[in-house]
Amino acid sequence: MKQIKKFIKYLIAIILPFYATDSLAQKHLQYSEAIEKKIYQVENNLISWVKLDSSQNWNIYERMNALYIKGVSIAVIKNYKIDWAKSYGWADTIEKRPVTNNTLFQAASIGKSINAFGYMKLVQDKKVDLNKDINFYLKSWQFPYDTVSHNKKVTLAELLSHTAGLTIHGFDGYKWKDSLPTVLQSLNGERPANNPAVRSEFEPGLKFEYSGGGNMISQLMLKDITGMPHDKYIVEKVFKPLGMKNSMYVPQPYPEYKDRLATGYRYDGKDIGCKYHIYPEHCGAGLWTTATDLAKFVIEIQLSLKGKSNKVISKEITELMLTPYIKSSNSAFGFFIDKKINEYYFQHSGLNEGFSGQYYGSMKNGNGVVVLVNNDNTDFMVEVVNSVATVYGWKNFYEFAQKKIIKVADSVTDKYIGKYKFDNTDNGPAIIKENGVLYLVDPNSPTKWEIYFTSEKEFFMIAARWANQQFFTDENGQVKGFYILGDNYKVTVNKSE
Repeated sequence: MKQIKKFIKYLIAIILPFYATDSLAQKHLQYSEAIEKKIYQVENNLISWVKLDSSQNWNIYERMNALYIKGVSIAVIKNYKIDWAKSYGWADTIEKRPVTNNTLFQAASIGKSINAFGYMKLVQDKKVDLNKDINFYLKSWQFPYDTVSHNKKVTLAELLSHTAGLTIHGFDGYKWKDSLPTVLQSLNGERPANNPAVRSEFEPGLKFEYSGGGNMISQLMLKDITGMPHDKYIVEKVFKPLGMKNSMYVPQPYPEYKDRLATGYRYDGKDIGCKYHIYPEHCGAGLWTTATDLAKFVIEIQLSLKGKSNKVISKEITELMLTPYIKSSNSAFGFFIDKKINEYYFQHSGLNEGFSGQYYGSMKNGNGVVVLVNNDNTDFMVEVVNSVATVYGWKNFYEFAQKKIIKVADSVTDKYIGKYKFDNTDNGPAIIKENGVLYLVDPNSPTKWEIYFTSEKEFFMIAARWANQQFFTDENGQVKGFYILGDNYKVTVNKSE
């Protein structure tokens, strides 16, 4: 039910347009003619989840325009090396600061991968046991077990793989003028923390349930184990060995980085009330980095898997790190493992208010991509990844639904025009017609989603990813509403007027 509510919320959160032109493409290193050709192809091959008969692919500037994307930085990995990196748009529109390859973005939950990578160094050095009770290592705070956990102890393996059965999916962060909580206040849900306490939601080890709260515990535990603040440990044990000179875990970046920080923007192009949120829970949400730095991280893991590098951890420990902890889940230690027919990829996405990001790294052949965006619309980064995968020939990576659009008579589509509402709500979307085309619109936004018909009653919207819709009528043929149809859900949207 939570997933349905999230989808509904997303469905009616309509995107406002923003301008972007070729002039926003920032200067980049001049590559060989072959690589420049690849860059051009990636820029002109953005692909959605649906593939139309007309093979509708977009130009990167068109999508930045349509989805209100202010800026993006991309790094593409081929054969265990950065093939190219390029940045587009604005880091800050008011200050007219362009994005460059040295612009730092909030990478949000991508930081969980680096946190886990740092922990595997401790595992390798036998300073921590993945399967031991976390309270054995916690000195400054103890996790308060209760009857919900059924006397089973939470382990580091469960914290890093989101199988500890803990609360708090993610953290909202704080605006610049807000009072900031300590780590202990966040864990206990005490003011000025803006989150509830991190506690057991169900018995540990049973199933996957994403928990930023569990990651917060690991942040404190690392300090208790090493005697070093989390951010300092990662700098010494991860960033420095990998040459990641433009990465940091800090709630507030140092003043000297001011002109290199991207400002965050919402899916509608508006600011978030400050340039970026501050995250005391930095190990799971507060990573600042660049696309090229993250590419170095991905490449190190790929080389370690191949037995060609052990700057931080060995091949054996890397393999352990990328093994899903529960067979029914794709969640490993700080990474998600995606199978694409015969190829496996390790990956993680990130989403903070005003920022989104994604990386993929193949586990065999040294391919990968990093995309960082200063906008919290995640569609764009998915389309960029799909374009890279298609242009570089990653077999079976790009998953899509093939659709054939049909023309439906006005006598039919006119019946669908009107206002609609979800159950238990007084407000909802409307369907309008302009120049013979139906659109779904939100009452609080001027932007509209075009409706594409695959039959007289069935339709889809490109912006509503991996969902189909179907109008339904009563016995007299009167339109009563439409269904939102997904793999495991069916939501009714009733016609109100």
